Amino acid sequence: MAVKILTAREAANLVPNNVNFAINGFMGASVPEEIAEEIENRFLETGEPNNLTLLFCAAQGDGKTKGLNHLAHEGLIRRAIGGHWGMAPKLGKLVVENKIIAYDFPQGVTNHMFRDTAAHKPGTISHVGLGTFVDPRYLGGKLNALTQKEEDLVKLIEIDGKEYLYYKTHPVHFAILGGTYADENGNISIEREGVRAETLAVAQACKNSGGTVIVQVERVVKAGTLDPHKVEIPGVLVDAVVVISDPKYHMQNFGTQYNPGFSGEHRMGLAEFKPVPLNNKKIIARRAAMELKKGSVVNLGIGIPEFISSVAMEEGINEFSLTVESGIFGGNPQSGLDFGVSLNPDAIISMPSMFDFYQGGGLDQAFLGFAEADKEGNVNVSKFGSKLPGCGGFIDISQNSKQVFFCGTFTANGLKTEIKDGELHILHEGSVNKFRESVEHITFSVKTAIKNNLPVMYITERAVFRLTKDGIMLIEIAPGIDLEKDVLAHMPKKPIISPDLKRMDARIFKEEKMGLKQ
Repeated sequence: MAVKILTAREAANLVPNNVNFAINGFMGASVPEEIAEEIENRFLETGEPNNLTLLFCAAQGDGKTKGLNHLAHEGLIRRAIGGHWGMAPKLGKLVVENKIIAYDFPQGVTNHMFRDTAAHKPGTISHVGLGTFVDPRYLGGKLNALTQKEEDLVKLIEIDGKEYLYYKTHPVHFAILGGTYADENGNISIEREGVRAETLAVAQACKNSGGTVIVQVERVVKAGTLDPHKVEIPGVLVDAVVVISDPKYHMQNFGTQYNPGFSGEHRMGLAEFKPVPLNNKKIIARRAAMELKKGSVVNLGIGIPEFISSVAMEEGINEFSLTVESGIFGGNPQSGLDFGVSLNPDAIISMPSMFDFYQGGGLDQAFLGFAEADKEGNVNVSKFGSKLPGCGGFIDISQNSKQVFFCGTFTANGLKTEIKDGELHILHEGSVNKFRESVEHITFSVKTAIKNNLPVMYITERAVFRLTKDGIMLIEIAPGIDLEKDVLAHMPKKPIISPDLKRMDARIFKEEKMGLKQ
């Protein structure tokens, strides 16, 4: 059966008002960018479509204007339900300014909600989110005052004496997706994509909701010429395809137009390796790298944890498997606007499947960033002031990994240090203390972690802490650091001081390699 071929504007013209609207992709990978842009153009010209409920997992965007930022207009969006919001600051601004209804749920949960919608399940049941701001005993994932007046989309339930969260699913009336090629029957392949993302789950959710599925592709090929192993969306799920008018609308990620090493089409050589300069980030990454275990399955979060792979490469240690929540196993995970893909990956699975693995305890070690922590050790990365990164996969990962390491500077906003003669000296203290009396969101729950006997460490450039059932314990301080002046004076509550308090390994603070390879 021949599939309809539309222009991006023709596709945009089909989006009705007052519907649940879904989009797929991770950062800039597999994002239907041209259709999103034309939806924005149509709205600015005509005021339609309007009053949409936006459903998404990983806020597609470049941190400026692309992806979901195209849809971030008051009137176009009435309500948004998503996981990671950080790369769509225009959408986040609408939330912070109380102009749209908004819910933030764990990224793995939002993936599974699409899958459960496809199966006509009334909700997604998960332990993920217990004790965090997503828990209805706290905020229920509601992001602003406007949303506090709206319905609760998550409930606390009990099964066989155990607590779970029940997340309500939503029909999908219209979906725009990204793929590589379409054949004349609408089958969609993904051989040039760096991720599988949640593409199939969204397509099935929309089709089984009686909705319209439109897929943006590079080109259309003859029926029967696609390798069925490379087809991600069967043609029966697709109502129409849009062939891009310009390659700029179909980048592999918003940092790279195309690299065959991201999609696994070719094995690519690594660029000449240049070690990261010795600074606060590298100090933290070095201390974290000392915790890497041979044979472990690892997730590295956004920010400072990304430097751990560079330190490991410099030290020549590689007997562990890196994963990315987008669905990547192995290779060299990328950073910046290419985060979410990997150079020379070993395997690329769907994002819902990766979160099955994560939520079930498949990760041995997780190294994550932290924006702020309270006096008990609860961590917030999802919302602080006018910034709305969202929880993303942080809750799925931090609640279920066998070990968790939070990595970040001790203070922020203006911190300047000097590393000299194997010692760390504070030249100018940051104006923001990362350890605070309280946090706006509990994205990582100490209570839940202690209940589950989860080993947790907090690694900074000047001090290392371990979570205990009695509170956070200071176990190491950097050489050159004064305990009272540089550490305790910047904490709202004196931590437990280990009777075996040590200096951080002196090798961390020297230019030469540490010699971690044995």
